[in-house]
Amino acid sequence: MFDNATWWVITVLVIDILIRALAVIIVPRNRRPTSGMAWLLAIFFLPSLGVVLFLIIGSPKLPRKRRKVQAEINEFIKSVTENDHHDDPDAPQWFNSLTELNSNLGALPLLEGNGATLLGGYQETLDAMTAEVETATAYVHVQFYILSLDATTEPFFDALERAVARGVHVNVLLDHWASMRKPYSRETRERLTAMGASWELMLPLQPLKGKLQRPDLRNHRKILIIDGRVGYMGSLNLIDRTYNMKSNIKRGLKWKELVARVEGPVVAALDAIFISDWFSETGQVIRDGVKRAEYADSATSFSELGPAFIDPHDVRGDLQAQIVPSGPGFEGENNLRLFLGMLYSAQERIVITSPYFVPDESLMFAVTTAVQRGVPVDLFVSEIGDQALVYHAQRSYYEQLLRAGVRIYLYPAPYILHAKHFTIDSDVALIGSSNMDMRSFGLNMEVSMLIRGESFVRDMRAVEDGYRSISRELTLEEWMRQPLRSTVLDNLARLTSALQ
Repeated sequence: MFDNATWWVITVLVIDILIRALAVIIVPRNRRPTSGMAWLLAIFFLPSLGVVLFLIIGSPKLPRKRRKVQAEINEFIKSVTENDHHDDPDAPQWFNSLTELNSNLGALPLLEGNGATLLGGYQETLDAMTAEVETATAYVHVQFYILSLDATTEPFFDALERAVARGVHVNVLLDHWASMRKPYSRETRERLTAMGASWELMLPLQPLKGKLQRPDLRNHRKILIIDGRVGYMGSLNLIDRTYNMKSNIKRGLKWKELVARVEGPVVAALDAIFISDWFSETGQVIRDGVKRAEYADSATSFSELGPAFIDPHDVRGDLQAQIVPSGPGFEGENNLRLFLGMLYSAQERIVITSPYFVPDESLMFAVTTAVQRGVPVDLFVSEIGDQALVYHAQRSYYEQLLRAGVRIYLYPAPYILHAKHFTIDSDVALIGSSNMDMRSFGLNMEVSMLIRGESFVRDMRAVEDGYRSISRELTLEEWMRQPLRSTVLDNLARLTSALQ
């Protein structure tokens, strides 16, 4: 008979075979082939570590209850805005189809009569937002992936405190994991409490309170709303442009952002994202900054918002705008579908700015196909990176992009070009919080704004021209001189990007 050691070996082999067999059945289900294959490779080569990682971060969706809440929110928004969405007879048919897609995915309609201006200076943007808070008379909604009290942002916190003192409702959302990992996290929360603001953590990791999901599912949105009349959204986190990290300061890194200040009906649509996220975290419905209902019966609770919480007649300009939320609370990858629709619809020109460009196969095909059908594509990325894995994964796509004819511009060090925007042809643009990478498509809660209007696109082109004037164009000849060790590192990082 077998001795104990032999039985032990047999047991380990049986368990190993079972793990591999179950992985083949479970892992690929409802998952991209590339992601499924990456997970299977991880489990086959490192069974113990691979299984543990899959159990912790293998699900790319929020818990079922959270997704149900998002579906209820969408149904309500669609029911009260269904008469607000109209095809524009003067717009290309593809644009009307695209906005219909966005409405079906994210519930919010295309809205007319909006104004928007761009803010590209870091301190300029913080100063503008601070000054706007000083004008608040009813409420301020603050939602940032990273919210930090430091020497740079202290004037903004002072303005919030003065707003509370004069009776303004100040409601704040900040991502738990992202904000907690930055310096002054405790001081930030203490200051919010001391001033009397209402604040909540987004996607908190608090298992003892029953609040737990995949730890790297994050709320990456950046939104500021003042009295429902003015909104800010874009790439900027509310923190010093060094992110107060010693490694960044040592390297001299500074973040470069782009934010849109908006007026008109689209502000209420943007506010709907804040209201939705607040409801998802707290079970409370907010109307005009006031918490009006607790979650018991969603139909009763949402009725507190009223049937006309978006006023399509609040005309402040001539731009068409549509807010598109996306993330693991939705069944589809709303932002990726929007990006693909824009890329395949472009006829004249495409300019993409993304700090983390790690495309899936569908996006890579759309970008390279655009060039092959005669549409020039410019891609702006940073010369250097702040996140090693993402930076090297991004670099692994450069050869394919350059060979296809994409022009890649490297924004110079020590700046991290963190802006996230996208223009096609002469009258359509997009700006928001979403990167063009697999994390933003599947794991992060994002918000994008689609805008149609020649004046706005001209402003965006001016920003892009500014980038181009100081950036260096990367050539295929230069890229092919990369040392072998860099190629190996880039390709290894590319494999990890598919583990979703």
